[in-house]
Amino acid sequence: MHGTRERLSASVESELLDAGRTAVAEGRASSVSAWVNLALRRQVEHDRRLRALDAFLAAYEARHGLITEDEIREATRRARSRATVLRPADPAPPARTRARHP
Repeated sequence: MHGTRERLSASVESELLDAGRTAVAEGRASSVSAWVNLALRRQVEHDRRLRALDAFLAAYEARHGLITEDEIREATRRARSRATVLRPADPAPPARTRARHP
């Protein structure tokens, strides 16, 4: 999947460029170019999945009719009921303890 490379000049938000440089500094990417390539590859894959989902939904609705708001709410409820919570949605702040002086 790795094709020929082309030089690119692009303007990016400074926070994003900082994140790329941090990834390189932390050893999570070999270079900012590699980090950008990975981000672009992820976007291409994301777009491909969204197109596939659109096609699936169009085919489903063509066969079974439009998906209703009630069906969406029920599917959401069922999915949430089966989800495993990894952390609380609104974690309580850690309890503060008073330092004891001898």
